[in-house]
Amino acid sequence: VCGLMVAALGRPFHLGMLYDCRSDSLVPGVTLWDPEDLVKDTLENSQHNTEFNIHASDSIENKSSALNIEASLKASFLGGLVEVGGSANFLKDTKTSKKQARVTLQYKTTTKFKQLSMNHFGRGNVKYPYVFGQGIATHVVTAILYGAQAFFVFDQEVSENEDHQNIEGNLQMMVEKINCFSVDGKGTLKMTDDDNAKAENFSCKFYGDFALENNPVSFQEAVKVYTMLPKLLGERGEHAVPVQIWLLPLTYLDSSATRVAHEISLGLVQETQTVLEELSGLQMQCNDLMNRNVTSHFPEIGTKVKDFKDMCLQYKSIFQTSLSEILPLIRGGGKGERELAEILKKKQQSLFNSNTLQKWLDSKEREIDILQIIIEVMKDTTMLTSEKAFDIEMFKSKAKYVVCFAFTSLNDKEPYLRHLSEYLKTLRQDAELPRWYFLKDVLDTMRRQVYLFVNFAEANKDSANAQFLSTSVSGSGHKGGKIYLYKDSKKQTDNFEPPSKPGKLRAIERTHDSVTVELSPPKYGSSEVTEYLIEYCVDEEYEWKEIKTPKDNIICVVSGLRKINSDQWDDQLYLGCEVGGYISSNIPCHSI
Repeated sequence: VCGLMVAALGRPFHLGMLYDCRSDSLVPGVTLWDPEDLVKDTLENSQHNTEFNIHASDSIENKSSALNIEASLKASFLGGLVEVGGSANFLKDTKTSKKQARVTLQYKTTTKFKQLSMNHFGRGNVKYPYVFGQGIATHVVTAILYGAQAFFVFDQEVSENEDHQNIEGNLQMMVEKINCFSVDGKGTLKMTDDDNAKAENFSCKFYGDFALENNPVSFQEAVKVYTMLPKLLGERGEHAVPVQIWLLPLTYLDSSATRVAHEISLGLVQETQTVLEELSGLQMQCNDLMNRNVTSHFPEIGTKVKDFKDMCLQYKSIFQTSLSEILPLIRGGGKGERELAEILKKKQQSLFNSNTLQKWLDSKEREIDILQIIIEVMKDTTMLTSEKAFDIEMFKSKAKYVVCFAFTSLNDKEPYLRHLSEYLKTLRQDAELPRWYFLKDVLDTMRRQVYLFVNFAEANKDSANAQFLSTSVSGSGHKGGKIYLYKDSKKQTDNFEPPSKPGKLRAIERTHDSVTVELSPPKYGSSEVTEYLIEYCVDEEYEWKEIKTPKDNIICVVSGLRKINSDQWDDQLYLGCEVGGYISSNIPCHSI
């Protein structure tokens, strides 16, 4: 006879209870013996043991191991068949961000072992034998190990400039020291100032089989609770709960009873676990992306990521529902394992396969990274989060000209998201149009326009007749971004190219009282130049003078000078633009 040992997971087991291993569910209200018979012939032994473990991994595998969950029960939990309680709620706690450092402290203690005696076994000793023919259960609880467990989950947020491994290492060192801390008779925790400072950024979540007035939320509170745990079980362990269960097949008592026909293979359980862990990883990445400050500037990006996350959660629910339906059928012999293998195969061949999901989310992270760089470059530009906000700003603006850097591709439709929302039944995938942030020519053009915009804005920061904004627009037909120009609140063009700074003057001829110079037009935006202005000074003793010349006249003679030499001549060239004012050849700017 092959018995089973399963984790209680906070479920209300008692000796003699029936259990259905096909669905890993308890069968309450039906029994084989009278309660009096169960109490009379029960054996009990003390079994005291206490363990203290530290877990740095947040994986399903590690959590299952900590709770002594074997593969079959784990499959049922993954499929949503098992409703856990008490300390086993730890199974459902997953990190919400990849920027979380996490270390878990496990406290585990046992108190007693109770079992049925041989007087209960044998068909003649069963009070209600008709139960065997009802097919409602496969096993009966024959022994229970009592005790309690507690999990203290410590988290710390890791910033961009911190090393995740170092933070996690420091967190683990503090958790390992918990046994060294003490609480005095007044309930005061004895910790050094240094340890208190280290623990300041820790948060704590508690999952346990103990009745607490308040769950700890800080490291210091967790230490106090930890020191109290042995007392909370009661003097005789009367508050202990089932932690481990032994099950006997009903076929041992009656060969006609329902049996488990087939167990789920370890390989399929592992594959199922991988699917759900990958979906959890995607959810964490989505949370991190939605918390980036880019999404506050461009809400449409955050909306797409949220839609993606919601659809992944919906698929996870559908996937788990299919597991909850197929697992009992396989175990009962109504279906074969190939049915579960087919579910996993279809998942990998669908639009919800892990590689495609990860590829889309990575591409969205790339887009956010690029936008983050642009935002940092445009840190002095007013960023507007919607076209409505832009319209309001335009209405309030007193400037004659408004120059706006428009992000034109952020509202582009996402065919993949549409396909996910329709939950495609076929394996055919429509071709995806390349996203703007993967097109080199678009990125090169956008980089040039960003720096033209920023340099032009910097050169005209003191201008009263020009205002500089940035926003996202839809339906423009342009990829990446364009610079829009508005005059008196009316759009003049969606392809404005601000002039870059002019080059240095080049002297091409000198006489005793004149210099012929050649002007260097700007590399970009020359069509927006209205005129040039030359400032020159022959000697420090003389004041600066200026000459204006039309934009088409790039050769200019500066005359009426005293005798000069090259060491005494100093100059700079300005270009005039209708938008803003003059731009000097000497201003510092970003290279383009």
